[in-house]
Amino acid sequence: MHSNGYGAFIAMRKVWTLLVFLLLSSAVATADENPLRLTAFGDSLVQGYGLPQDEGFVPQLQEWLSRQGIAAQITNAGVSGDTTAGGAARLGWTLGDNPEGLIVLFGGNDLLRGVQPNVAEENLRKIMRQARQEQVEVLLIGMKAPGNFGPAYKEAFDRIYPDLAAEYEAIFHPDAFTGIRDVVGEDPAAARPYMQDDNIHPNAEGVQLNIAALGPRVLDLIARIERER
Repeated sequence: MHSNGYGAFIAMRKVWTLLVFLLLSSAVATADENPLRLTAFGDSLVQGYGLPQDEGFVPQLQEWLSRQGIAAQITNAGVSGDTTAGGAARLGWTLGDNPEGLIVLFGGNDLLRGVQPNVAEENLRKIMRQARQEQVEVLLIGMKAPGNFGPAYKEAFDRIYPDLAAEYEAIFHPDAFTGIRDVVGEDPAAARPYMQDDNIHPNAEGVQLNIAALGPRVLDLIARIERER
């Protein structure tokens, strides 16, 4: 009787082990079949200008999320040379893919062209407003203005991003180049090992640093999406 009872116990334990395995396998399959749909929406920093296809912003972010065990499908909606005005004009087409989350990175080309901060702000506000209307969660990434347009311009431009993030209750990352700045500080010369020859776009190592700094905010975005699913 003792031997038979032990054998029954072993058989039952095997059954439970198999059931747990099947349940876990089903959960993993469901996650893989229904990944989070994110769109990275921006300019050349998003598009991956000057980099091999697998070393730009989107593939590196995809890889970073994969290492965290996150199943996400990220669409690259970056257009080199695009301004905040261009982004506002094409957002409707971009949202046609029905993303659950939008990672917004614009402003670098506005700075290169000296676009007035109030104009850039209104363009970004259009993006934020339309995303809210479509019930798409947003992660807004800030850009820091250089000092060559004067302190008033810099203060006004830098303030655009935290103000809009607060206004639209978006997830906020204060600076697209945080990862590089965390390593080298504010000295542009010290950043050159992490930049391409144009000294505007990060190289693959620079992108890696920036993605590592951005990653936790992307996780915040994903957590917010999952609460609404």
